[in-house]
Amino acid sequence: MSKSKLISPFKPAAHKHQECLQSAIVAAKTHCDAAGIRLTPIRQRVLELVWQNHEPVKAYDILDKLKQAKSSSAPPTVYRALDFLQDEGLVHKIESLNAYVGCGNPKELHKGQFFICHDCGFVAELDDDEIRDLLQKKAKRFGFEINDEMVEIKGYCQECRGSKK
Repeated sequence: MSKSKLISPFKPAAHKHQECLQSAIVAAKTHCDAAGIRLTPIRQRVLELVWQNHEPVKAYDILDKLKQAKSSSAPPTVYRALDFLQDEGLVHKIESLNAYVGCGNPKELHKGQFFICHDCGFVAELDDDEIRDLLQKKAKRFGFEINDEMVEIKGYCQECRGSKK
């Protein structure tokens, strides 16, 4: 039986984003405690900046915000924190944008499919076994072995489509 789960839907403009941010931090702390690893203050701050809204954020934008609080912040600091967060499944990298989004379900390691809105820039995350299985079947047919799956689909979210009518 195939499993399809909308992990992180497009958020309406009026949603309570502070709750998303707080939930992400609690999930990250819980994950790190259970794994016996440290969510250092800089890692937590980078995670907070990624979760500041639901748009993908670039590493240098994170660096700029870090420099506002601590002028000695440097690119390696941000990239190390992002690598850690990505390795732990707390953020995803949107390759086509070279940017990061928070993971809506860090409790389960998964490969997601991402819908990226051209207008608002928000990202919705889906985890669909049927899509994954189909990709595996097609790859196998061509003698290809998938070792990293990232599906990014660009278009327009419902809210942005509605504003064009």
